[in-house]
Amino acid sequence: MTTLWLSLLWVAQRDTTAINRYVDSEMARQHIPGLSIVVLTGDRVLLSRGYGLANVELRVPASDSTVYQSGSMGKQFTAAVVEMLVDHHQLRLDDSIVRWFPEGKDVWRDITVRRLLTHTSGIAEYTDSTFDYRKDYTEDELVKFAASRPLDFQPGERWSYSNTGYVLLGALIHRVTGRFYGDLLRDSVFRPLGMNDSRIISEADIVPNRAAGYRLENGQLKNQEWVAPMLNTTADGALYFTPSAAALDTAWTAVRLNDGATYPYGFGWFLLPQRSEPRISHTGSWQGFKTVIARYPRSGLTVIVLANLAEAQVGAIAYAIAGLLDPAVQAPHLTATAPSSGREPPLSIPALLGTILAKPDSAPITPRFRTFLRPDLTAWYRALTADGRRWTFGGCDAMTSLKFSYLGSPVAYACHARSARASGGGTVVSVFYTAGWQAAGIEGYGY
Repeated sequence: MTTLWLSLLWVAQRDTTAINRYVDSEMARQHIPGLSIVVLTGDRVLLSRGYGLANVELRVPASDSTVYQSGSMGKQFTAAVVEMLVDHHQLRLDDSIVRWFPEGKDVWRDITVRRLLTHTSGIAEYTDSTFDYRKDYTEDELVKFAASRPLDFQPGERWSYSNTGYVLLGALIHRVTGRFYGDLLRDSVFRPLGMNDSRIISEADIVPNRAAGYRLENGQLKNQEWVAPMLNTTADGALYFTPSAAALDTAWTAVRLNDGATYPYGFGWFLLPQRSEPRISHTGSWQGFKTVIARYPRSGLTVIVLANLAEAQVGAIAYAIAGLLDPAVQAPHLTATAPSSGREPPLSIPALLGTILAKPDSAPITPRFRTFLRPDLTAWYRALTADGRRWTFGGCDAMTSLKFSYLGSPVAYACHARSARASGGGTVVSVFYTAGWQAAGIEGYGY
């Protein structure tokens, strides 16, 4: 046993009560029916248990064997299968996808497999108002639906999260190998890793320990909404998981855009720091479930949280648990004011957002960030600064030693603020600044 592992084990044993108390309080505050967590250091389990109810109607307790839907946390496994095909020389990351998708020859010629993996393809999101969640599309019909829409931007020009890209990756795996991606995932990833309870979603099959999914409607708990069975087999995140200790390392390298700048996303992983420590993570959301995995390479910690409520803020719960075990990654939504760098930005974070909205051309942001602004981002900033929001400054962290960059700019400071709602909860906003206090990028999470 390493000294680090013994230290973390001692902390985990000492702080199990604190973790349980925090989880219980968050479940009550957020009205989460059931939740399961696992905390690891390396491949050693520090904590694994369930809280609350996996099924409210039947009063079934959640446990470390409860099966939850993955949501987008399943994208890492889709990426892993693609990487296996690359290793077996069945495709190349820089191949044009038109090789397998002639349906998209008019719009997808410049899109590569790598661009699908990293959300830089420009392919329009299929999960919008034009899509019928009650229609049982075939895989080929989903491909044709995606190909019928114009690109949002030129491939490699920018980054924009795309479930459509991962749906296409599932179809690509099928066309390359002749096998349904879920079967290949089962045989090539889950079984070798001993992940015997992980599989493609099926409403028809008997799945032991399956949790029910829920949503809140006007404060009342409701069952998840029904979608067509085909939409529970796509490669953008239609898996069943338990809080298993097994996990698969995929590409943890930030994607490079056409102009050479990088964005902190790899193959199915966000590569954003927590305080001044690296964090490799991804969340998921689907049919009344929320999931997250957060890995901290310096300490070896991994925290997995699975919940059966669509509105659950599982990211905040995972980040907080990590901070309870390792003070170096204390979650920003739980800090009062801790400017560890001893500095504050010259313009407050809400004022910065207001300036970006009112005068983007003169706002103190990097040129690359200015070109990265798009309607969904500015709509988010507008919601954060709406009347009735209460702001609390959470301090700044020195980032130089981490050598983290955002859109091509080296980051010297990360500063945090909470935008709280009167009804409770809110959003942590983290701004990444250059040494000259230009904002290079803005990220956030709900709590």
